[in-house]
Amino acid sequence: MTPRLGRMADIGVIGGSGFYSFLQDARPMQVDTPFGPPSEPPVVGRVGGREVAFLPRHGADHRFPPHRVNYRANLWALRSLGVRQVLGPCAVGSLRPELTPGLFVVPDQLVDRTWGRDHTVYDGYPAPVVHTSPADPYCPAGRATVIAAGNVVPDGTMVVINGPRFSTRAESRWHAAQGWSVVGMTGAPEAAIARELGVCYTSIAVVTDHDAGVATGEGVTQAEVFEVFGRSIERLKSLVRDVIAALPGPDADCSCRHALDGTAAAPEAVR
Repeated sequence: MTPRLGRMADIGVIGGSGFYSFLQDARPMQVDTPFGPPSEPPVVGRVGGREVAFLPRHGADHRFPPHRVNYRANLWALRSLGVRQVLGPCAVGSLRPELTPGLFVVPDQLVDRTWGRDHTVYDGYPAPVVHTSPADPYCPAGRATVIAAGNVVPDGTMVVINGPRFSTRAESRWHAAQGWSVVGMTGAPEAAIARELGVCYTSIAVVTDHDAGVATGEGVTQAEVFEVFGRSIERLKSLVRDVIAALPGPDADCSCRHALDGTAAAPEAVR
């Protein structure tokens, strides 16, 4: 079970609708998936001479809350267009005092505390069960490229909560006590599904606030998150543009592409 339409883009970006203006000569692509429609039809255009597909995670009008995003359809649609490297910018709260709003974090680990979401494209019966390993959930080549391209925090653990509510102070302090770095709502199952499709996935986490248990005051507000992310969007686009130019070519090998080796899905995997 492998999405296959042909190579129209080799890099994908899943992010906010502010990235629409990022692409030159953008054209929408209608893509069918076994899991229903993606958040929006992906658009394909050029960035720095490379073909890039963009898909707004929450829809163009931000109508899908984190627990309602069709992560399976979004990744399947990008893979159908030939995408092998996905960049996943997202807004996060900080669990450490030194990670202040406006910083970009490139996580190397993930803790999934979501529930009720569709976490796999391999649902089993009547097809064989497929187990993949997300021990290191992010692409090593993608992470190295982001770290080399920008002024970023080069590692950290992202804990993903279900949302759409923010954490209580007790939850936030618990997350911080585990040694985790940032908290978001969309990083899972996005990274795991990319791995199931043999797609390299790299998160760029934009710190928008200190989580409720890290600082005093009234706690996190939606307005605060949107305001800080909006102020960061141009720097984020500049970073993503530099990363796209420096990412390996579509035929470069990577351990992410071998995630299905030795599984029932391996014979259908696209190399």
